[in-house]
Amino acid sequence: MEEVRSETTGKVWKIEAAEGTEIGEEEAILILESMKMEIPVLAPRNGRIGKILVNEGDAVAEGQVVAVLE
Repeated sequence: MEEVRSETTGKVWKIEAAEGTEIGEEEAILILESMKMEIPVLAPRNGRIGKILVNEGDAVAEGQVVAVLE
């Protein structure tokens, strides 16, 4: 299992991948809105989304774990 962290502070605008979904390296797990820009949080490797730890509309901090990749 690998923790996926936010690289910036922002608000979760849209969750792109559901728990249990197979995902490829560099695919978007979710999209953050920060300073009116959309910033994707990408999968660091191929795998399956084990857990999404945030909801749409949540505020996240830089370095916060937002998902777990199996």
